[in-house]
Amino acid sequence: MLRSTRSKARDNDPATDHDPDAGRTGVDMAVFIPAGGLALGFVLWGALKPASLASVAAGSMELISANFGWFFILATNGFLVFAIYLAMSRFGSIRLGRDGERPEFRTVSWISMMFAAGIGIGLIFYGVAEPMSHLMSPPPGTAEAGTEQAARVAMNQTFLHWGLHGWAIYAVAGLGMAYFGFRKGQGNLISSACRPVIGSRCDGPLGKLIDGMAVFATLFGVVPSLGLGAVQINSAMTSLWGIESSTSIALVIVFAMAAAMVLSAVTGVKRGVQFLANVAMVTSVILAVFVLVAGPTRHIADSMVESFGGYVTQIVPMSIRTGTFSQGEFVNGWTVAYWVWWIAWAPFVGAFIARISRGRTIKEFVWGVLLMPSGVSFVWFVIFGGSAMHAQVTGQADIAARVAESQANALFALLDQYPAAKLVTFVVMFLVALFFVSGMDAAAVVMGILSSRGALTPPRWVVVFWGVATGGAAAVLLVAGGLDAMQQAMLVMAAPFTLVMIVLCVGVMRALREEVPAGGAEAAPPAARHRDDAGVAPVVTDRDTVPHEQASTAALEPEVAR
Repeated sequence: MLRSTRSKARDNDPATDHDPDAGRTGVDMAVFIPAGGLALGFVLWGALKPASLASVAAGSMELISANFGWFFILATNGFLVFAIYLAMSRFGSIRLGRDGERPEFRTVSWISMMFAAGIGIGLIFYGVAEPMSHLMSPPPGTAEAGTEQAARVAMNQTFLHWGLHGWAIYAVAGLGMAYFGFRKGQGNLISSACRPVIGSRCDGPLGKLIDGMAVFATLFGVVPSLGLGAVQINSAMTSLWGIESSTSIALVIVFAMAAAMVLSAVTGVKRGVQFLANVAMVTSVILAVFVLVAGPTRHIADSMVESFGGYVTQIVPMSIRTGTFSQGEFVNGWTVAYWVWWIAWAPFVGAFIARISRGRTIKEFVWGVLLMPSGVSFVWFVIFGGSAMHAQVTGQADIAARVAESQANALFALLDQYPAAKLVTFVVMFLVALFFVSGMDAAAVVMGILSSRGALTPPRWVVVFWGVATGGAAAVLLVAGGLDAMQQAMLVMAAPFTLVMIVLCVGVMRALREEVPAGGAEAAPPAARHRDDAGVAPVVTDRDTVPHEQASTAALEPEVAR
């Protein structure tokens, strides 16, 4: 009774006989074992000899940023231009899936999940800390520290680091995986997007190496952030109940969050990542509105307009600044480091965004990924960072001193200036925990997909394994003091992965031109009639056989094999 006329017509289409994961069952041991072994090796290195790992990683990162900073700056700007071009070109109407297929997730949930997976904990941790850092140590030659001009520069610089450029990196990675996975039926893998360039080699050792790098980068991209989350939750507990920060408390937090993540993976926690992301988004809005109302409301409103205008007018000179004659240390220590960080996270966030973007057009995808999270970030930094800088510049509070003690204290130093500080601090702790669990859950799902030949329904044990491995790695490195070293090592991984991203862009461009030639109509059929080079079955969907409400619910469960 629930079947529509359209779905009945599709019964005669042979493609509908195929499962979306047909030909991609089971774990790809050629990816799983090397990635797991390499991860174990790095964890042991960081646990047993953290100073050695820190020295090697820091030296490598210094070498890369000092000699190849220009390359990361050029590549990041190129990714932004490429993403905007695709959205505005004749390819913009191509759907990431079958023609006429509707998005799996509602737009609000889609944005919430992007926000939670991509920048959730980061915004909570750096929402006050980064603007305050730039206020007290602005780029050389731009402003005097601690002044109103320094505050303007600080907001422009923060917008650059958390705005369009970073999300363009995620958009390019996610678009490549979504297009080749949902449109071409070749699996949601980084290597699949490289097929037009490297050909059948993506099915051999080279492709396994690319996907293994993606798994490794995902694991150690998330681990340092979990460490930050544990430290911030511990800091909140100190503010609330006087519980001193310690490694043992941080370990308890990591284990508790890891257990919650496993529960989410096994039971779905009432729709898993989407549910957690939606709750986190609502909580974030409540927190932001509170600070907006309780804080310097008019100043925040003025700053929002002025800061956005400053970002628009300064985005080009700021984004191409390499520090040739001055500011070299600042550019390498901040801007280049941020671009490397975004690229290192691209396999994780890109794969997750691809996973939740089925059914959207390229235009919807690019504009949504570029504008929505960037807009949320801008508002967040103006409200929290702007309020903190206003308090510092006007002499109402010495928040900079608290930030100098520990960046984890930055947000709580601001909240202490407002009524109901204890209650709001508890809300922040709850919010960080939500982002913690949703981030781990999303990362485990992504690593499961990447190590299961791009299948949207990886075996449950694989997802649980990667979730436990993530929590275990964070715990071991917390004890050994190797989190910072591991973060540096993860950033070094971005250097070779930038080249993979460039190959991915070339592959996407070739495939799109083949599908929609210049001046012509669509030349290649959609996924319902596509087979890849290796004969893998095309991606199809049966979502149209149930009403939209039921379809949305059903779409939430493919994260693990039920």
